[in-house]
Amino acid sequence: MGKVLVIGAGGVSSVAVHKMAMNPDIFSDIHLASRTVSKCEAIAASVLERTGIEVRTYAIDADNVAATSALIEEIGPELVVNLALPYQDLAIMDACLATGVNYLDTANYEPRDVAKFEYHWQWDYQDRFKAAGLTALLGSGFDPGVTSVFAMWLKKHKLRTIRLLDILDCNGGDHGQAFATNFNPEINIREVTAPARHWEKIGEENGQFVETPAMGVKQSFDFEGVGPKTMYMMYHEELESLARFVPELERARFWMTFGDAYIQHLTVLQNVGMTRIDPVLYNGVEIIPLQFLKAVLPEPASLGPTTKGKTNIGDIATGEALDGSGEKTFYIKNICDHEEAYAETGNQAVSYTTGVPAMIGAAMLMSGAWKGEGVFNIEQFDPDPFMAMLNEQGLPWTVEELPAPLAF
Repeated sequence: MGKVLVIGAGGVSSVAVHKMAMNPDIFSDIHLASRTVSKCEAIAASVLERTGIEVRTYAIDADNVAATSALIEEIGPELVVNLALPYQDLAIMDACLATGVNYLDTANYEPRDVAKFEYHWQWDYQDRFKAAGLTALLGSGFDPGVTSVFAMWLKKHKLRTIRLLDILDCNGGDHGQAFATNFNPEINIREVTAPARHWEKIGEENGQFVETPAMGVKQSFDFEGVGPKTMYMMYHEELESLARFVPELERARFWMTFGDAYIQHLTVLQNVGMTRIDPVLYNGVEIIPLQFLKAVLPEPASLGPTTKGKTNIGDIATGEALDGSGEKTFYIKNICDHEEAYAETGNQAVSYTTGVPAMIGAAMLMSGAWKGEGVFNIEQFDPDPFMAMLNEQGLPWTVEELPAPLAF
């Protein structure tokens, strides 16, 4: 049906490209570009072996708008899927505007020199994309992405309003490493070490984000398929967009699980300055400690063969029931098996749970199921076709009614 250009060659990209190749009725022509073309070639080789589909590969510096624009012009895709680093979002959006091509990403922009990720930089592109008659779809991963679609599906089918929302992200996988991150180490550690924020509306006042120290609030939760885990309240970008598009929200929180060993290693690394993102002088050369740490940690894509266990990610939402029966609470979630994800695509479940929704979001745009001119967050579109594809493409979901909201 259509030609797509994917930028980025990490684990998420690998999953997305594999799944695109498995859906040739939607993605008839797949192109893959990254700064390191050998990574693209490795993905292409795996896709060819598993599916028989050829993926064309290119080297590109996505920070270079002119070079990216030239590559887009050369290929002529209907859609650019940005699975590169969040620092590069704006440059790739600029290239899409320059060439008249639709845009999709999985994570919002953040500047390199400060660990602050917000949507306003990308929302500021609204008028330009609308004037160009183009669509920019933001946050088509799992969280952000599926978690937002989960909330909107509940609001369409179960709840007239959502008063309380908790997003719970549990990775119960074990990769056998003393310390490793399940996606880009630099992005992961910046995210985890940033102050936590949650959305709260007190009385008749307008809602606001309430800040607490990083990893300062924790609770225990028994996750189906995984067991009891300690989860920590964090800030995640879907809280910002959901607070905007679900205006009745009184409280929205994001939780992620971490094991004791991860917390211990991270604490030591912070204490000795290895998570700093400002430059330090070493032997007459400026280096960023966190970028050096990334270079010595295991590559997330290498963890697939050894990772066992499951992920469990979902929403717990409380609000007024659509059927008029009063206030109700629903829990909607997906459970994904690391070994099954690896068997299908050669990647562990953390990459799988982000790469599959990236493919589905792209399919929504390529097929015309979702249409619009301007910049859109994923929760602004009809959740039903996306939810249907989750079931069809390896991320089945379940929904159950709970007797009450979370007790904490």
